[in-house]
Amino acid sequence: MSKQTILGRVTQLAKANINALLDQAEDPQKMLDQLIRDYTNNISEAEQAVATTIGNLRMLEADHKEDRDAAAEWGDKALAASRKADELRAAGSVADADRFDNLAKVALGRQMQSEREAKTAEPTIAAQTEVVDKLKSGLASMKDKLTELQAKRDELVARARTAQAQNTMMDAVKNIDVMDPTSDLNRFEEKVRREEAMAAGKQELAASSLDAQFESLEDLGKSAEIEDRLAALKAGRPGRAA
Repeated sequence: MSKQTILGRVTQLAKANINALLDQAEDPQKMLDQLIRDYTNNISEAEQAVATTIGNLRMLEADHKEDRDAAAEWGDKALAASRKADELRAAGSVADADRFDNLAKVALGRQMQSEREAKTAEPTIAAQTEVVDKLKSGLASMKDKLTELQAKRDELVARARTAQAQNTMMDAVKNIDVMDPTSDLNRFEEKVRREEAMAAGKQELAASSLDAQFESLEDLGKSAEIEDRLAALKAGRPGRAA
């Protein structure tokens, strides 16, 4: 996978609007789980790409430093050879002076070559540095987004569990409706009322039976008195006044 492709994916994922994605999802929790997996995988790929790009950049920077150091070193050699040539020429050694001047020219040629190589590498180093900076920034944003995704998922799961618990509680309350005549509580109350009514009926029946017994005793007393009076009449005795 190329660095540009990685950079494009990192930028796209880092700018993703999680809330908008959640609004469009049929199952937000499943979508969040999938996004977390995608972000985790892309972060791993992005980290590898960033590490590779940084490694390449450091190699370019090292080569650039070597070219600059070489240019400086060849410059020093050219200066030393030129000074030696001037000394020899002043001393009358023209042939030796020319030889050191030629050495100075060679050193200057090497210096120019190193400078060209260093200058040629500079735009590439600048471009690679920009890519690394963008990859690092995008990677940091993706990690922040992953943290946001994980927090959203935890929040969504907690809300779902709370809603489920509330629904369970409301279903339980609905099933225990004391105003429902078919509820267990009303059936029990109705049974108690029937038991109380039966007990009251038995008491009333017992009281009625007792009154009847006393009334029968009174009737027996009256009947006995009548028999006594009848016997007195037959015996010629006057009966008692009522």
